[in-house]
Amino acid sequence: MPKKIPKHIAIIMDGNGRWAQQNKLSRPKGHKKGVETASKMTELCIKHNIQSLTLFAFGQENWQRPSKEVRYLFRLFLLSLKRQVNWLNDNNIKLTIIGDRSNLPDGLRKAIIEAENLTQFNTQLHLNIACNYSGQWDINQAINQWVQSGQADHWQNYLSLSSQVNPDLFIRTSGVYRLSNFMLWEMAYTELYFTPIMWPDFSEIEFQLALDFFNQTERRFGKTSLQVRQQEANI
Repeated sequence: MPKKIPKHIAIIMDGNGRWAQQNKLSRPKGHKKGVETASKMTELCIKHNIQSLTLFAFGQENWQRPSKEVRYLFRLFLLSLKRQVNWLNDNNIKLTIIGDRSNLPDGLRKAIIEAENLTQFNTQLHLNIACNYSGQWDINQAINQWVQSGQADHWQNYLSLSSQVNPDLFIRTSGVYRLSNFMLWEMAYTELYFTPIMWPDFSEIEFQLALDFFNQTERRFGKTSLQVRQQEANI
């Protein structure tokens, strides 16, 4: 049987701060290392012909962290965006930032628009970064847009990632077993993979283990196992 490859992978990149503490480093160095891992995962998704990768970078609840750390995270995001946007474009990667941009720093909002405009026609991989995002926020804003539009379509069409397939595989690192308000509507039938590995240590080997887990799952979507096997035999 051919291997199943997820079309869309969603990841909560958890454990940067704890990784830094375990290695007697500052939390900012942990976040910086986490950015490097995110870049590697982007390359691996291209290698495995993944269509979409969504990374949870900053949740709306993260505003409760120390203000100094929050400011550093936004500076790191801005610096990483400026450094990597040409690489993304050269590698045919389309970048989309999802989340509430209204209270992001002005410089970051400007850089996001420029990066999205530069990469908007790329087709190799759709890279989504969730910044100041929450699943509940996304559902609320989608319903509000739908009501205001007065159209007879479905409210789900106004979700941030409505133009992409829902995630097939969800990965969360650091041994935490929660969705943490991430893509609540879209992950109704997503396969959930949790690992104790901290995000900065999430290597190609660990990524392959997650893909192997996905390949071994039976995705029934309410059907019986027999129906799934018959459907696969007819493909």
